[in-house]
Amino acid sequence: MSENYEDPNINNEEEENSGETITRVTGMFKDWFLDYASYVILERAVPAIEDGFKPVQRRIMHSMKDLDDGRYNKVANIVGHTMQYHPHGDASIGDAMVQMGQKDLLIDTQGNWGNILTGDRAAAPRYIEARVSKFAGEVLFSPKITEWQSSYDGRKKEPINLPVKFPLLLAQGAEGIAVGLSTKVLPHNFIELIDGSIKHLKGKSFTILPDFPTAGEADFSDYKDGKRGGRIRVRAKIEQRDKNMLAITEIPFSTTTVTLIDSILKANDKGKIKIKKIEDNTSAEVEIAIYLPPGMSPDKTIDALYAFTNCEVSISPLGCVIEDNKPLFVGVTEMLRISTERTKELLRQELEIQLQELESQWHFASLERIFIENRIYRDIEEEETWEGVITAIDKGLQPHIGHLKRAVTEEDIVRLTEIRIKRISKFDIDKAQQKIDALEGEIATVKNHLNALTQYAIDYFTRLKETYGKGRERKTEIKLFEDIEASKVVIRNTKLYVNRKEGFVGTSLKKDEYVTDCADIDDIIVFTKECKMMVTKVDSKTFVGKDILHVAVFKKKDKRTTYNMIYKDGAKGKTYVKRFNVTSMTRDREYDLAKGKKGSTVFYFSANSNGEAEMVTIYLRAIGNIKKLKFDLDFADILIKSRMAKGNLVTKHAVRTIDLKEKGVSTLKPRKIWFDDTVQRLNIDERGELLGEFRGEDRLLIITQDGVARTISPEITARFPDDMIVLEKWIPEKPLSVVYWDGNKERYYVKRFAIENPDKDEEFITDHPDSQLEIISTDYRPVIEIAFYKERNKDQRENEIYELEEFIAVKGITAQGNQLYTEKLKQINLLDPLPYEAPEKDKDENNPEGTSENDEQSNLDPENDNPSDIDVTYRKTDDDGEGQTKLFDD
Repeated sequence: MSENYEDPNINNEEEENSGETITRVTGMFKDWFLDYASYVILERAVPAIEDGFKPVQRRIMHSMKDLDDGRYNKVANIVGHTMQYHPHGDASIGDAMVQMGQKDLLIDTQGNWGNILTGDRAAAPRYIEARVSKFAGEVLFSPKITEWQSSYDGRKKEPINLPVKFPLLLAQGAEGIAVGLSTKVLPHNFIELIDGSIKHLKGKSFTILPDFPTAGEADFSDYKDGKRGGRIRVRAKIEQRDKNMLAITEIPFSTTTVTLIDSILKANDKGKIKIKKIEDNTSAEVEIAIYLPPGMSPDKTIDALYAFTNCEVSISPLGCVIEDNKPLFVGVTEMLRISTERTKELLRQELEIQLQELESQWHFASLERIFIENRIYRDIEEEETWEGVITAIDKGLQPHIGHLKRAVTEEDIVRLTEIRIKRISKFDIDKAQQKIDALEGEIATVKNHLNALTQYAIDYFTRLKETYGKGRERKTEIKLFEDIEASKVVIRNTKLYVNRKEGFVGTSLKKDEYVTDCADIDDIIVFTKECKMMVTKVDSKTFVGKDILHVAVFKKKDKRTTYNMIYKDGAKGKTYVKRFNVTSMTRDREYDLAKGKKGSTVFYFSANSNGEAEMVTIYLRAIGNIKKLKFDLDFADILIKSRMAKGNLVTKHAVRTIDLKEKGVSTLKPRKIWFDDTVQRLNIDERGELLGEFRGEDRLLIITQDGVARTISPEITARFPDDMIVLEKWIPEKPLSVVYWDGNKERYYVKRFAIENPDKDEEFITDHPDSQLEIISTDYRPVIEIAFYKERNKDQRENEIYELEEFIAVKGITAQGNQLYTEKLKQINLLDPLPYEAPEKDKDENNPEGTSENDEQSNLDPENDNPSDIDVTYRKTDDDGEGQTKLFDD
């Protein structure tokens, strides 16, 4: 029945005949839904800020404390006991308990409790056991300061909140989904939380960041203190074991090895990455082996794993807790402050209770001594009534109670009457005084703690850190991640074809001309003979315009690919030349590279991946009195401008054909490359240390601590080994100078060599396990200083200085070198090198900026406005600089 339906025959307020009250469904729905939503929020999904527990977790710990006798209890028994307090099924209790046990903080577990790395479930509750951990016993329970309430059925008492003296919510983390509300507090490091609490108590600022039990790497730059809208990026730790094998040794939080492998296999099936085989060797520690096919770049594969699989995941925190039965959205810094202040207050309450107990003990011990020492018990021998006994004792005490801290009550006197004769007969006054003195010392200590409560709280946290902090160091490495462009690392697993005449491009035109390999996420750029340009998504078949001159995968923000074009502006227009880049544009929009005149035609077009500028020969038609029918045009003389620029005037005469005369060289400035040590990546954004200016053939030199030298192309996606000690621009003629300890012959050697095989890793020290690289220099004329150990009964030997250029000549990389010293040296220092003048090199005579400042330049031959048919030459320059020439007849 619809909630708005009303039967006209029924009185919604009260039916006279039956006397029953009838409530409308609408009202019932509103009230019940609100009650249900409030219950789920407060009693099931969201933790309390006071102790960091959800109700089921709190009841589990309370039940475990009830059953605690120091021995392990069956989890099934604990679950059954918890059902006295928790009005839900045993499954929810068991699952919550397993999750708590896997966090290895509050519960001491025994048996198979599952594996957070592989996702394996725990054994059945009847097969696993648990008990309260020592840490939980110290920080969770204190019955004297605990507030209690009746359980759901009224038979038991349960704590409203446990007196937790630790930021437990932040240590364990919490996640829950309620009705219209959710929470996600990420786990933080045990030691860092204690350090943060101590800093807060000292009035200092602090910052805390999550730490995950699965380890991995994380970028917290957008964490936003764990509030709504924050985001963190977590990555697996991937190692390159060799050129054909990668190993995942740590996984991101919220994933398992099973889900991670599934995501890798799916990416492989979709062609995003390319792998040969994957093996899961995980046991106590994660190890997923990924085998690559021959020729596959490990660096590129690692980036692709981060881009297309669960090797990188984003987590959005949401700090929501319950305070005073209301949801509170708060950051983790404020959570830690609240927890620390609550811990301080709980410590104060415990100290006050302890002080009261000590003072009560001191009071009675003093009364007992007075009662026995002054033999007041003899005053009651004559008394016949209870009231008389009380009065006699009270009267006997009065002369001696001036130093007591409170009045003597009837209850105190009753306790004195309960002292046995045996105790009175064996009473030792000195021991009694020692006990009183000890109590006075304890009372003074507690009062000092109360007066210096902040320092007492600091000492408390420090003791927790010393006692329980061992083995709880940070697992997740804090890093700044570089952004990975998916289009740069995706595997090109699809072939792109073109039908130039009909104007179609796509992956299904297998009978037509092959263009290049591509991926389904790529964009392609197309130029046509009619001076049109378009960027479109890779598809099976797309019409872009007839007479296609050039088609390629489009690289966004590519400032180095330069297009050289000679075109006729309109059917009877002049001929212009232009050079331009295409860095961005609107997809599927057609751009006119001329001025929109009908009949505009491209005479010559070339795409140059590194800004090459060729020289062409232009042939004019022999019409009229034209004297010069042939002349050359060098694209190096043309400025690189916007794609919408008109260009420079070539001629007003009719062009017959254009031929390539000479291949060009790059007119672009060398590219400056920086190395950002924070993320261990190259960049062109001026972050980190400038490595130099690089042309297409330049390479980087990498040297590692284990004595391996290699050179690589300065690709932005390149990755670098952790033990790298040298990274610089490689100058082939510059020798490397090395001092190393030969573990086999047990002596120092010096060698100088040049890189012989740039494309291979080359070892330049012996492979003995004790061999060690001491000094390496990339200077032309290095100088070293060696310091000696002092020999017994001899004077200290002075340091010696060697010019390595004079010590040894440049030899092969596999040469052993010249012996430097036969004993262990105290120290080897690299001093400032000797001056060196590099030979002058021929300067590049090309003007990378061009020579013309005008959009149109002076005519290169006499005017002739008569248009005529021409041959069109199209040239594409590949990455290797070799051109492909195609002729199109108009």
